[in-house]
Amino acid sequence: MGFTLEGPVLEGEFVRLEPLGHHHVAGLAEAAEEDRDSYRYTWVPGRGEAGAYVDAQLGRAAEGRLAPYAQIDLASGRIVGHTSFWDPRPWPSGEGLCAIEIGFTWLAASAQGTGVNAEAKYLLFRHAFENWGVARVDLKTDARNARSRAAIAGVGASFEGVLRNSAGSWVPGEDGRLRDTAVFSVVVEEWPERRAALEERLAGIRERRASGR
Repeated sequence: MGFTLEGPVLEGEFVRLEPLGHHHVAGLAEAAEEDRDSYRYTWVPGRGEAGAYVDAQLGRAAEGRLAPYAQIDLASGRIVGHTSFWDPRPWPSGEGLCAIEIGFTWLAASAQGTGVNAEAKYLLFRHAFENWGVARVDLKTDARNARSRAAIAGVGASFEGVLRNSAGSWVPGEDGRLRDTAVFSVVVEEWPERRAALEERLAGIRERRASGR
């Protein structure tokens, strides 16, 4: 039996990942307009585009290529961004899932640096490795996006290199141009160590939040 890509609700202490739906449109629109300075290299819906953005992601989901999520900050109950499982690849036998990517990720300015991203990646990694039994999780970003590259490395993914002219650019004014893509991954042999490191990091965030720092 083949694999069907369906992402369940994933919840931690700081963030809940809810399968994306049309009821998230207004919250996504509000989150996307907080401060757009950090979105230069990422596809984030502009003013009035959130409905079309959700439609596009649900279209990919219907094709079995994407499991999109709204990111919900548990402290405020607000939608603060989007992320997804993307590009599932089966084992050579065709049975089960060998590898998957975490992508289409963005966070509102107010949620950046709060622990939401770290915990969201922890939840996604854990589900992919421990529920789906994957051998590899990919994460990719525009090679020029230093902020994104640092965040990906910060959750324990290993930098593998740059694929030149590998995908379309999301940068305004670069329609039709190709970007260089920085590729990161976590593989199953590394997951126990990466899991422990992320849990230690999340414990530190929990302590800082409790102390008000």
